[in-house]
Amino acid sequence: QVQLVESGGGLVQAGGSLRLSCAASGSIFSINAMGWYRQAPGKQRELVAIITSGGSTNYAVSMKGRSTISRDNAKNTVYLQMNSLKPEDTAVYYCNAVLRATPQGYGMDYWGKGTLVTVSS
Repeated sequence: QVQLVESGGGLVQAGGSLRLSCAASGSIFSINAMGWYRQAPGKQRELVAIITSGGSTNYAVSMKGRSTISRDNAKNTVYLQMNSLKPEDTAVYYCNAVLRATPQGYGMDYWGKGTLVTVSS
């Protein structure tokens, strides 16, 4: 049984910063990657940033230069530091992990319930 729990969302003024956290717990053998997606009102879900177990990263174009994704492998936790936030960053941010629960298992997607980020103009 695997659970992803997000935290750190909230209300922030334009130009401000937030740090999101996501901790994976339960039956975890190995984690291939963890990352963040977001869904703004009336829009499709989109990738924000991901980081692999080896440390490689990928960012949405809109977030490059304004965000940093990092991880703590010992804690099975991923962080997203967001700076210079804009009103268009307003969305529900979802944590995602690709992991194997057992040595015999397959890599599977798991999702958190989301944390709301609201950026005021």
